[in-house]
Amino acid sequence: MTRRVLVTGAYRGIGAACALAFAATGSRVALADIRQPDDTAVSAAKAGAAETLALACDVSDENAVLAVGEAVEKAFGGIDVVVHCAGVIHEAPLLETPVADFDRVIAINLRGSFLVGKMAISLMDGSAEAPGRVIMIASDMAYYGRETFSPYVASKHGVLGLVRSWAKEFAPRILVNAICPGPIDTEMLGAANMSAEWRARELAIPLARFGKPEEIGELALFLAGSGGRYFTGQGVGSNGGSIMP
Repeated sequence: MTRRVLVTGAYRGIGAACALAFAATGSRVALADIRQPDDTAVSAAKAGAAETLALACDVSDENAVLAVGEAVEKAFGGIDVVVHCAGVIHEAPLLETPVADFDRVIAINLRGSFLVGKMAISLMDGSAEAPGRVIMIASDMAYYGRETFSPYVASKHGVLGLVRSWAKEFAPRILVNAICPGPIDTEMLGAANMSAEWRARELAIPLARFGKPEEIGELALFLAGSGGRYFTGQGVGSNGGSIMP
């Protein structure tokens, strides 16, 4: 059966890499993003996918998320896999962080994960033999914390809480996991624009390099495939050794 896949944050970085990875397997892929459709990402997905949808979505807006669900259900008849990549990062010392910035990070990263996960699970008809898959993008920072990133760390720690709770609630018909990337060379992280000090800190890990978005896409494919059948409630690190839980 051709898989029906929804990827959020799908026009850039990790989200685009995940969308393209599933498209290359011939899946039906819905690409959702708050930005205008990226012709390069959408066209590349179309080249391999059985069918694609390009959808606008602010994941912090419940009505927008529900509208995406309705569109995907109408086009695909349901969802087999969701890869939730939409998110923002925020860096500032705590005493220089306005409450509005905290609220924005939590709204997009944590509330968005709740809304997208709830919507996708409602459209999954998985079984113990062929379970649906929910894959959330968290962060290695969810494990070790980091100064000047407290709203971001809190949001990603919360994502792990959702994953562990849903894994127990919906087993065995739906498997719920998180990917916890380390430093990945994406537009959001902005590795090319880092100071020398920040870059050196990010590279002070055993593999001494930034990860590639494609490597996260490959891990998402694994978790959604036959190799991921015994994974649920896990935060799977693709992090170059930045954290070893």
